[in-house]
Amino acid sequence: MASAASVTSLADEVNCPICQGTLREPVTIDCGHNFCRGCLTRYCEIPGPDLEESPTCPLCKEPFRTGSFRPNWQLANVVENIERLQLVSTLGLGEEDACQEHGEKIYFFCEDDEMQLCVVCRAAGEHAAHTMRFLEDAAAPYREQIHKCLKCLRKEREEIQEIQSRENKRMQVLLTQVSTKRQQVISEFAHLRKFLEEQQSILLAQLESLDGDILKQQDEFDFLVAGEICRFSALIEELEEKNERPARELLTVRCETRKCRKPVAVSPELGQRIRDFPQQALPLQREMKMFLEKLHFELDYEPAHISLDPQTSHPKLLLSEDRQRAQFSYKWQNSPDNPQRFDRATCVLAHTGITGGRHTWVVSIDLAHGGSCTVGVVSEDVQRKGELRLRPEEGVWAVRLAWGFVSALGSFPTRLTLKEQPRQVRVSLDYEVGWVTFTNAATREPIYTFTASFTRKVIPFFGLWGRGSSFSLSS
Repeated sequence: MASAASVTSLADEVNCPICQGTLREPVTIDCGHNFCRGCLTRYCEIPGPDLEESPTCPLCKEPFRTGSFRPNWQLANVVENIERLQLVSTLGLGEEDACQEHGEKIYFFCEDDEMQLCVVCRAAGEHAAHTMRFLEDAAAPYREQIHKCLKCLRKEREEIQEIQSRENKRMQVLLTQVSTKRQQVISEFAHLRKFLEEQQSILLAQLESLDGDILKQQDEFDFLVAGEICRFSALIEELEEKNERPARELLTVRCETRKCRKPVAVSPELGQRIRDFPQQALPLQREMKMFLEKLHFELDYEPAHISLDPQTSHPKLLLSEDRQRAQFSYKWQNSPDNPQRFDRATCVLAHTGITGGRHTWVVSIDLAHGGSCTVGVVSEDVQRKGELRLRPEEGVWAVRLAWGFVSALGSFPTRLTLKEQPRQVRVSLDYEVGWVTFTNAATREPIYTFTASFTRKVIPFFGLWGRGSSFSLSS
């Protein structure tokens, strides 16, 4: 027979978290928790601090929609069965086991009248033709149904807990990404602040120099003008004195022709320096443009923390222990052959592929004379055995950096014209848009962009040739 403790335990499973009583008209909300319909309706009527925000679950505080109540008929049946089980459960030989009319212990259950009976009640004529069962036998179907329902509910609870765990992990990843971006913003603005302070010092020093030169030339101009004024004043006095002489003496006087020196306040050289001063702000404009481009890029793309996969590496490539660097060697490594390994093309893939999102990574390249390095992405089903054709039709989107030139490996290789040979190449992948973009990581000069339509996993790809040539990875 069912004990009071077991029945109480079952009843506790179906209590409403709001009213703490047995669930009445149980409904389920978005997070999976169950409440009485009336309790939840009254709860939603309580205004929150922000009237526009959705109400939150009283248990887990997850927001839910007020119109999303789902009746839980299965749970309602469980509640009903538990209440019926409470009627037929026994507690031993105490008063609760005794028939209130005859004082005898209750052993039977009349299914027709749904009554608990003692021996005397059973012998009474009113129950003689009814279906009679022992209490435990009568409760067995209900108990079995309750156990099945509890099994389903516990399974659903585990599924919700798994969802919660998975979403919490996802949230932690997002929080980490936000923290990384916050540090990137702080770092970039600190770099910009330092640059602006340096430019401010340089420009103010140049203005101070111009200010001093202007004052110096002003003093020189004032001195020269004062001298000329004195000279002309003396000449004027001399002529005025001669003009007062008699005509006979005046005819014997000869006047000397003297040219006036016209002083210039600002020298041509100083004027040119003043006109050229706005050109000194060009580095500031370029830096601001580069800052905005870099900040937008770093906030838009996620750094891809990739490592090299030794299972795919050609035997002539030596990988570092941290799988972040590879070096070409003519000596073959003792690498077991497997379906993933390149056997002719001296290439290696990253350990993990990409199936969505925007990702970026940097490849630092150190080429020996005559060496070359290929970087890009490939389809997961790219050919590993035999000759590998490096072109988009074969699932390869890459550029090759050789000694003195760079080529885009399209359907037909195209030699690119660049301002300088990149030593660091940033590879940026926008999976949904289908862009594979290559830029000079140091100067941000664009190198090349492939346009594709990705439907399968793509994997970062690296090729290397030439004794002593190597590359390393960073994000």
